[in-house]
Amino acid sequence: MDVNNMQSTFDAFCELIAEYARDDGDFVLLSTGQAAENELLDKIPEGKFIKTDSSAPNVLLRAAGLALAGKKPWLLGGVAELAGGGYRHIREAIAMAKLPVRIAAADGGLSCSSAGAASQLLCDIALIRTIPEINLFVPSDRSSLKGIIARAANSSAPFYMRLGRTPVSDLDDSAGENFRLGGARILRPGTGVTICACGIMVRQALAAGEQLERQNISAEVIDCYCLKPFPEQALLSSVRKTGCCVVAEEHGGAGGLFGLASECLGAACPVPLRSVAAPDEFINSGTPEELREYYGLTWKEIVDAAAQAWVLRRR
Repeated sequence: MDVNNMQSTFDAFCELIAEYARDDGDFVLLSTGQAAENELLDKIPEGKFIKTDSSAPNVLLRAAGLALAGKKPWLLGGVAELAGGGYRHIREAIAMAKLPVRIAAADGGLSCSSAGAASQLLCDIALIRTIPEINLFVPSDRSSLKGIIARAANSSAPFYMRLGRTPVSDLDDSAGENFRLGGARILRPGTGVTICACGIMVRQALAAGEQLERQNISAEVIDCYCLKPFPEQALLSSVRKTGCCVVAEEHGGAGGLFGLASECLGAACPVPLRSVAAPDEFINSGTPEELREYYGLTWKEIVDAAAQAWVLRRR
């Protein structure tokens, strides 16, 4: 891992979106609260970047109005204020009208854990996936985010993408990869157990795969960057080889990636399935690294879950 090239998906978004702003005459970015405090956004041309202290519902309605006027609005704000405080407006003003509003939700997972439980929302994936007509992405690095932004910029559908503030390096050279709706990428091939992960947990899944290899368990690691539409065929193809699956996510255990994987496998290919996720409780304050260790969101828990699933796998 090259520590000199590490960048959070939030910072990567701010850098990449500034490039789109220069080339698209209909581009406009609305930003709320502290999400606007990033010097990379200063590169956006004047008139295309609107900073506001308005509530999330008001900003979402404003973005919907801009979309109806023919603009291509992007909205940057915190997960708790957008997915939590603005859920009804995302559903009724944007998704129901099928407006091309692209929502970038910063502080995903445990990114703002030092601010306390009120600022955290570890159920945003569960909330957003219940809304019809919206696409849902959780990028794990700059490469996947770049592909997702390109897809969103050229789509007429609403998008929601979850961003984090933990610096990460690119997972692989994905310059030629076609990031798409319903897509996923296999970062490590294997035949013994499938590990399906998203966002920051993809790195923990890869670390778990290396450890499992030492235990003679071949792990296939899937980066599930698109959660809606869900990449069913990628998951089904993998578990038909491995016979078992572990899902790892920085999200509550209900309704997120584990829920999506459970629904997919339960309907088409029932196999032993285990989850590594945040507990069903309000999270304590602390640094993201401390809390990931405290709540068991590391490669060690993935290894344990994989070993359990592997013992029960379909032969």
